Amino acid sequence: MSARRVLVADDELHMVRVVRLFLERAGYTVDVARNGQEALDSIMHTPPDVLLTDINMPHMNGQQLCAQLEKLLPGRTFPIFVMTSMTERENRDWAHNLPNSSLLEKPVSMRMLIAELGRRFAREPENLAHAGG
Repeated sequence: MSARRVLVADDELHMVRVVRLFLERAGYTVDVARNGQEALDSIMHTPPDVLLTDINMPHMNGQQLCAQLEKLLPGRTFPIFVMTSMTERENRDWAHNLPNSSLLEKPVSMRMLIAELGRRFAREPENLAHAGG
């Protein structure tokens, strides 16, 4: 089985480097988008196995990206992890109402992220045959 593809959408270079390092060490393939528009273009070309997106980004923020995905891909099956350091309720409520998603507090615990990805993928039926490999 090929490595799971994670698309990381974040304009914070340090955050992207840390996430990429830990995910690649855990066996994931990581693609990077520096803003929501780059992420949307990438997803429309090749949907990822999971999207990890920040809220605050230039050109198209994470909330706008997720709204576009809901409109353009209403049957989306890949999970979305929304990363935020924002504490305002209005910046969280929409993420909680997004189907197949999780909200992650920045700074994100890489150990918790990798564990959550493992749990998500373990629940998928096609993975049961690959659980040992």
